[in-house]
Amino acid sequence: MKLPYEEFDLSGVKTYPLRSRQSKVSLAQFATPYKKGAGIPGLIKSLPALLASQDFKDVVAAIVTAKTAGRAIVWGLGAHVLKTGLSPILVDLMERGFISAIAMNGAGIIHDFEIALSGGTSEDVDATLGPGTFGMAEETGTQLNRAINDGVAAGLGLGQSVGKHLDAAKPSFAQISVAATAWRLQIPLTVHVAVGTDIIHMHPQASGAAIGEGSLRDFKYFVTTVSKLERGVYLNCGSAVVLPEVFLKAVAIAKNDGRSLEGLTTVNLDFLRHYRPLTNVVTRPTAGSGKGYSLTGHHELLLPLLAAALIEGS
Repeated sequence: MKLPYEEFDLSGVKTYPLRSRQSKVSLAQFATPYKKGAGIPGLIKSLPALLASQDFKDVVAAIVTAKTAGRAIVWGLGAHVLKTGLSPILVDLMERGFISAIAMNGAGIIHDFEIALSGGTSEDVDATLGPGTFGMAEETGTQLNRAINDGVAAGLGLGQSVGKHLDAAKPSFAQISVAATAWRLQIPLTVHVAVGTDIIHMHPQASGAAIGEGSLRDFKYFVTTVSKLERGVYLNCGSAVVLPEVFLKAVAIAKNDGRSLEGLTTVNLDFLRHYRPLTNVVTRPTAGSGKGYSLTGHHELLLPLLAAALIEGS
């Protein structure tokens, strides 16, 4: 059938009083102006009780509650978190008891190792790839591979191997090394490697046997850690693929073994929202039994703010 151009008559539209409507946003949830001298607690209180601001407050509360109750707080760290200058923040949180265990990808342990040795990391790939010098720092290739090879041969995981090496070597900047601090405080540090992705794999000292054995051993350590996350918190910071996949498999094994993850809180912190962290960290592991959050922002802003809120709120 053909339809005509015919304006609909709106004169009969039915309305209702605005005050009678149940609105999703109310004045009680609004932000309040920050008052000079209120500090971090005042800043957090001034935020609106809506969307990401409320999620941030809920995450702070979940972590503080877990710490108070003696529950596990496990951090997954992508390499970008370390190369944005956050090592001192992480070390301080470790000292304060806000970190029960740490998982890293292969690049993360490289950045931490270089920071411990030289106080700097993150080479200019654009400048070094052409001349053929990318990834060819002598100490990184030789010493880090040796630490892994020796430690794994002695029965350690990859994270333990690096932490023990740094503790013994005592490089100039060991005090801001996550691995060295983890070894000193006996906080489990596991490293989860994708072979061929890291610069140390380009060096002749790299041993596939040691890297594989050490990383698999660390995966088993990590499964034990994840199995203890009932009413605990897991934070995935800056890993878009490797750690979300490893975490999901660890959750699967814990569930297969009958471990309860009831009340688990998961958090993804990154400057972009990616598929795997949202599904493998935020939604799937907490479905029906916990709560997942996604906080989007730059690590160099979001993590110091979170750390300050935790310190003030504990």
